Amino acid sequence: MDWGIKNRLSRLIPDGRCLWLPIDHGYFLGPTTKLEKPGETVKPLLPYCDAIFVTRGVLRNCIDPNSTKPIILRVSGGTSIIGEDLANEGITTSIKEAVRLNVCAVGLSVFIGSKYEHQTLLNLTRLVNEAEEHGIPVMAVTAVGKELEKRDARYLALCCRIASELGARVVKTYWCENFEKVVEGCPVPVVMAGGPKVNTELEVFEFVHDGLQKGAIGVNLGRNVWKNEHPVAMIKALRSIIHENATPKEANELFESLKKEK
Repeated sequence: MDWGIKNRLSRLIPDGRCLWLPIDHGYFLGPTTKLEKPGETVKPLLPYCDAIFVTRGVLRNCIDPNSTKPIILRVSGGTSIIGEDLANEGITTSIKEAVRLNVCAVGLSVFIGSKYEHQTLLNLTRLVNEAEEHGIPVMAVTAVGKELEKRDARYLALCCRIASELGARVVKTYWCENFEKVVEGCPVPVVMAGGPKVNTELEVFEFVHDGLQKGAIGVNLGRNVWKNEHPVAMIKALRSIIHENATPKEANELFESLKKEK
């Protein structure tokens, strides 16, 4: 593997595990709840994540350029939540821009099984071809648009394997039942984008812990963190699972104690 790619990945995945914080949701959702001012939302969380996943517009306007936090740059888009089809994405940001912004990786979504499957998979191959020339790894996000029922192990295993075959260095996908089937079929690291709708923090800690036991290297979790009423307590508790091997119960106890400190 190229030295630049190895170096960037080592910054993103400091001990073989990672806690990445996505705040890129506005690229199709607009000013979604709790992310109306992304710079303010992310500021107290930055010390506890290993990287942020962000668009160039928010990076340039909302993130302090003195920050040394690694950046994963969202480079796909072109659709909105009120448009016809979220899967109809193109590449929105050049590799020259990614180099100028000093990012550690670039990420885009692929929509396998959708009308735009071919287009989004070719977006991935073009991005890999260009980014790797500059030593920048590509993260593929196995997006499912509005069709959340697609999140089963068979479908996600297919998506992750195809993304890795086309050259993604890391794949971001959803946790699901039988998650080991997803990880075992994917020859590159897998990070969790989230899981089922849950009602308690403990349930989040449980699926994150389960995914790690089944081979994921970490998470790329946004809404489960910054939509929480106690986001700093939440990210610290998740960090204890990912980097300190805490159990879901221990993480929940930590969350409850940090919450009370507030």
